[in-house]
Formats: sequence, structure tokens, C-alpha cells
Amino acid sequence: RWIKFEEKVEDGGERWSAPHIPALPLHSLFQLRTCLQKGAMLLDLDASSFEEIIDKALSEQPEEAELQPALRERLAALLLLQPRHQPTKCLLQLLTELGLSLCRGRRHGWKAKGRPEPGAQLSKTPLKEQLRNRFKNKVPLGSEAAHVAVGEVEFLQKPFTAFIRLRNGVALGSLAEVALPSRFLFILLGPPKMKAYNEVGRAMATLLTDELFQRVARQAEHREDLIAGMEAFLDELIVLPPGKWDPSARIPPPSCMPSLCRRTAADPPDQQAHGNGDMAGAGDRASPGHPHSGEELERTGRLFGGLLRDIRRKAPWYGSDFSDALHPQCLAAVLYIYLATVTNAITFGGMLGDATANMQGVLESFLGTAFAGFIFCLFSGQPLTILSSTGPVLVFERLLFSLSQDYSLDYLEFRLWIGLWVAFFGVVLVATEASHLVRHFTRFTEEGFCALISLIFIYDSLKKMLSLADTFPINWQYRLDNVTSYSCTCNLSSPGTAPIPRQVGEGLGWALWDPSSPCALSLQPPATPAGLSRTQCLDRGGHLLGTSCQYVPDVTLISFLLFGGTFLSCTALKRFRSSCYFPAGVRKLVSDFAVILAILTFCAIDAVLGLETPKLLVPSELKPTNPERAWIVFPFGANPWWVCLVSAVPAVLVTILIFMDQQITAVILNRREYKLQKGAGFHLDLLCVSLLMVVTSVTGLPWYVSATVISLAHMESLRKESETSAPGEHPEFLGIREQRLTGLAVFILMGVSIFMAPVLKHIPMPVLYGVFLHMGMAALNSIQLLERVRLLLVPAKHQPDLAYLRHVPLRRVHLFTAIQLLCLALLWLLKSTTAAIIFPVMV
Repeated sequence: RWIKFEEKVEDGGERWSAPHIPALPLHSLFQLRTCLQKGAMLLDLDASSFEEIIDKALSEQPEEAELQPALRERLAALLLLQPRHQPTKCLLQLLTELGLSLCRGRRHGWKAKGRPEPGAQLSKTPLKEQLRNRFKNKVPLGSEAAHVAVGEVEFLQKPFTAFIRLRNGVALGSLAEVALPSRFLFILLGPPKMKAYNEVGRAMATLLTDELFQRVARQAEHREDLIAGMEAFLDELIVLPPGKWDPSARIPPPSCMPSLCRRTAADPPDQQAHGNGDMAGAGDRASPGHPHSGEELERTGRLFGGLLRDIRRKAPWYGSDFSDALHPQCLAAVLYIYLATVTNAITFGGMLGDATANMQGVLESFLGTAFAGFIFCLFSGQPLTILSSTGPVLVFERLLFSLSQDYSLDYLEFRLWIGLWVAFFGVVLVATEASHLVRHFTRFTEEGFCALISLIFIYDSLKKMLSLADTFPINWQYRLDNVTSYSCTCNLSSPGTAPIPRQVGEGLGWALWDPSSPCALSLQPPATPAGLSRTQCLDRGGHLLGTSCQYVPDVTLISFLLFGGTFLSCTALKRFRSSCYFPAGVRKLVSDFAVILAILTFCAIDAVLGLETPKLLVPSELKPTNPERAWIVFPFGANPWWVCLVSAVPAVLVTILIFMDQQITAVILNRREYKLQKGAGFHLDLLCVSLLMVVTSVTGLPWYVSATVISLAHMESLRKESETSAPGEHPEFLGIREQRLTGLAVFILMGVSIFMAPVLKHIPMPVLYGVFLHMGMAALNSIQLLERVRLLLVPAKHQPDLAYLRHVPLRRVHLFTAIQLLCLALLWLLKSTTAAIIFPVMV
């Protein structure tokens, strides 16, 4: 059988083979061409049953091949017999049949259920086995069946050939393996002396599965049209020399099928400009300008013209932005991005608190992320974007706070005026359609920016894990033979008293004994409280003594195991969709919930072990981190009047920073290879970010722009693929599930996280750092730069057959990669200094 690729019934007769590309003898194609030239051909035949089709095919034979009435009747009876199909069975059915065969086979014999009796006639209605056949789930919607009947017949003296095309698809009862309307039939029966019937039938089936030949066969008006279609097929034929390969070897299906446009183009397929792998839009970038050179970035020449066009483009889709989210995949995306966003908010909130003396801390980061993200997802042009604090903004906050301290200025009021100026400049950029400059961003720029942000995620996750060795140090000098000398005791002694040791945590502590007291005469120490814990000892003003007080080796070890296990599990489960285990539905479900399953698994492992690994801690009270500040920042009163004017200078720098950071991320998210259908909204997104600057500045909350890595992870978690695919065919990428509900749900959960602290405190931080590492690696693998870096390490004879390697000298590819790596290294050095605020401009 064929859908896209050939499948054969194995020699045992119990299973279908793996799908493979058919390997045809060249002679069989020439024989098929002869059959089409000399045999009967019925085009646009009006018939409603298989019996009527056979009757007309037998009566339309050419004069030189006309059959005698007796032979015609015997042939018709033969063709109307019920064919035997090999059923497609699930594992449960196979096990059931195996059990039944063991129970019944010895005494009574056992016959496979559903197999037709010998000599049974073709049914005019579909059989129950056809209607229940699970193989129908693999057949694309709207498909029609073609039937190829070939074989040897002893009573024939010369071959009988017929090619039939029905005017309309007709259900031919129990003829097909599954109940589908039929359009084409090919019959080749002849005497036993010819041995090539089977190969001719395979050639005909292969032709009918070729999309270009299907077009010719559907539109052919004469026999010559069909022959011309076959000649075109032969023109594309590639012959393999018989001594250089094994004809019995089965060629597996390719991972990517060539498009019909490339096959019908005048240029050879390898001359078509295209990128590699995920970079499907590389060919578009060969032309001047950016691939987003459509309506989104065209100048209108009117104030706010681009903004109004964004609104008109996105408004018709607003209702579907909510209805399209009603899918289980969106639930997995919400949980995944929520945990990533929570971790990011805690990380940046802690660093902001350190940089601003807690004027902005973890609570402000939570509230700001929830509010800004919710408003952005509700009104933006690209709601798949996730807002977050970024590194350059953090650097600017640190510099601004330091400047405020040096000149005795109120930090929040100074920051308020900068935010108001940034919002004003942002609105001016929207009004003048400055997003038009995005057209000049090249893939070089995008890859440099995306690689840098991805490396920051990877570096930060590893840095956080390595810092655990300081918090929970490992005793490298531990020796098993010296275990008797390791101890930790609590010393509560004070001047004038002698310490009495009590072992910490074992019912013993340190009691205070005054030798001059009357009790000393009886040599009995005074009554002491029960054993003291480490916390109790420190609370009472004591200190720990001993060689093992500072070492907790188990925590660091298990933290690294949780970190590495989470990363590897996320990666493996994400790839589970393309594995060969379990049905496609199960693989898809596991892949969609990969990150959640990994987090739950390693949270359970941590809970079972019971070690005190660092946990996720979120604020539990709604009050400012710094008690000296209020929730509303007033513009006047604390600073001189001229501060509101001077603030425009640093605001220009922040405006450039936010514009570049926001728009580069928007360009990456709106690539053509993501197949977005609802369009972009560069002007509308920039307006939303600018207006949010006003609110976050007035309330003293952090400033937010698009987070590249988390937004890419959001996009990847919402990938749509074809539900049905032919055996051997990889699911087709259909695009991204574009909607607003996942982002809204993520930021609503962010807002209520304060009330979920009792639940969230059970999530170990190493598990979330593992998710961070997975996100960074996934974003890094999505760019072409990493593939070209691998080429630097691969000898030329082992390099993959990439399109650009066919047309670009290898030394030039390596030179381009080296320049990118050099620029990336310079950006990393710039990021590590106080000049990091200008790195988006340098990109």
C-alpha cells in the first residue's frame, strides 16, 4: 500500500513493513508506459459501482486485445472477488489474538477474525473491519483511493490492461482497505509467462502517489496527456548503479520533502536560495531589505499612520485570540512560562534590591511583571511576547541609584521624570513610524542579539548553581577514617563561666556552670534545657564550635543532580515527539507537557529525599520592600525643580535602549519561518511599552521590555503540527497557536503568587535553574550561528550537505562565523562592564 511512501506486508504476513521510498526497476517503468499506450483507457467514467466499472472496462478493450465472451465472464468474476487486506492492529489486539490462538488453536484451530472466506464476493457496502480500521487516522482529510490490481491468470493468452479515471469519487464497497471514495483504477492481468506484473503495479502506484503526476492524471483529456505526464516523471528520474547499492535495502523517508514549487521551477533544486533547518527564511534575506518588508513596516507618511494600520490589522483577530487558546497545549505553555517568569522575577528582583537599597525588590518585581505583562498581552500587537526586566535596564538602575546618592537626589523621583520622558519619546517614535528602521536589521544582528541573550541565560543558571558551593560548602578534606574526630557543638559560655559541651542536634547542648556556685561542691552541673538546634544556639547568642559545623555536602550534590536531571529531562521529553515509542497522540502530549513533567518529577525526588535544598521563596505580604518608600511616587518635593528638565538627557539613552531591545526581539519573534497568520504590530507594541513606562515610574515598579529567551520559549511551546501524517511522513509544521490567553493567564498567576507561597515553597530552585538552562540552550539551537560553529570542528568530508556549503566557499563561511564570534565576544565584554547599558545600540 502507498499513501506517501511504500509499505509491504512482511514475509510472515502479520505486519506491515516500515514506510520507505520505493526503488523501481527502470524496465518496469518502460513496461508501464507500453501498457498505457496499448491498453484500454477510460477517462471521466460515470459509474456508481465496481461491477459497472469492470463491465465497461472489459467492453472497451481495443480490437487487437478484445476478449472472448467466455473469458470476459471469467475475468469479471475474478475481479469481483473480495480482496484480502492486511489489517492494521494495535498492540492490545495482537496480544488478544495471541491469547486466543494459544487457547483455541490446539483443539479447534483458530482463524483470524475479519479475514474473508475464499471465493467471497465483493460487498457493495463497507465492511465493519473497514469502518473500524485505525489506519484511517493516518489518511489526510479529503483523500481518495486508487486501486492497482495486477497478477497472473492461467486462462489468459495475452495481457489485459485498463486505466480508469472516474468523473467523481465513488465509494466502491469493500474494495479498499479503509472506507474512502475511489478515483483511479489500474488493472494488469496476463498469462504466467510474464513475470514483471508486480513491478509494473508498483510503478503505477508510485506514479499515482506523485503529486505532479496526480495533477496530470486528474486533468488529462487524452491518452497522450497521461503519457506526457509519465515522460515528465521519467525526466526527473535518478538511476542508481546496480553494483553500488543493495536493491533489497529500504531507503527511509527524508526528514524534509522538496516542495512542488522547487520541482516545477526552471532552476535546479539546489540553486534555490534557502536556509538550513529552522532558518527557512534565509533565502528571503538574500534580497535587499528585511523579510518583514510587507505592510507592517511600510511608511504611510502620516502621523500615527503605522499605529492605526496595526490596530486595523489586529482588530479582526481579537476574538479569535481567545477562542484559539482552547487547547490542552496552551495549559502546558501557561505552566511552563509561569514558572520561568517567576524565577526570572525573583532573580532580577533580588539584583534590583541589591542595586537600589531595596527601593525595588522582589515584591515590586512580582507586581510590576504581573501588571505590565497583563496589560501588554491584552492590548499589544504581538501578545506572544513576554515582558521582563533585562540586563541593560538593571545596569541603568544601578548607575542611576549611584548618581542619585552622589548628588543627594531622591532616586524614585529622579527615576519618575526619566520614565515620563522615555514615555514621551516613545510616543514620538510611534508617531513618526520609527519602527520602519527595523527593515534594516539583518540576520547577523538578530543572531548576535539572540546568541548573547541565550548565553546570558546559560551563564546565569550555571553561576547560580556554582554559588551553592559557597552557601552549602563541601568538606573536601573529609576522610572516612577520621569520622570520630568530626563534631559540632554549641558554645553558650560567657565571661566568668566555664562551658559545658552539649552536642548539637543529639539531645546535648552547652550548659553554663559557675565553679564558685554552691552546686560546684557536689560536682553536678545545673539543669540545662533540651538539645539546642543550630538556629536556637545562634538565637541565644551562642556560636558553633567543631570541625563539621560549616559543611553540608549532601545539599550541593543533590542540587546539582536536580539541576542536571531537570535540564536533561526537559530536553529528552521535548524530543520525545519525534521518537518511535508509543502512539503519536501520547508522544505529542508528553512533548507538550515536557517541562512540567520534568519539574514535577524532580520536585517529587527532592521531597522524597527530604534534604534542605534551596526552595522558591516568594513575598507573602503586600508592602514595599523598603519601608521608607510609598506605593506612589510624587513628581515634586524631594528634588530641585531643574531635575525634571535634566532627566531628559538620560531618558534619551534609555529610549534608545528600550527601542532596540524591544524591536530586535519583535523581529526575532515575527520571523517568516514561524508562519504567523495574524500579522505583527511593531508600532502598537512600542506604544504599549512606552505607556507602561508611565505607570511603572509613578508606582516605583521596574521597567519592562520584551524578554527574548522567554518569549522564544513561549513561541516554541505553542507550535502547531499536522494532526494526521502518512506513515513515514514527518508531521508538518503549521505555525504557532497565536492567542492572548496564555500570556494573560501567566501574568494573572504572577499576581496571585503571593497567595500561593505555601505551595511554591516546595519547588527547589535548582530545578528552576535547570529550566533556565534548557530555555537558553533551546534558543541558542534555534539560530544558524551554532550550526556554523559546529562546522569549525568537523572535517570537510564529514560535514553535512547544507545548501549554503554548495555555493559559498568554506573559508568564507568560516570567516563569516569568526566575525560573528568576535562581535559576540566584544558584546559579552561590554555587557560585563558599566557600559553595558549601550550594548543594544552596539548590536
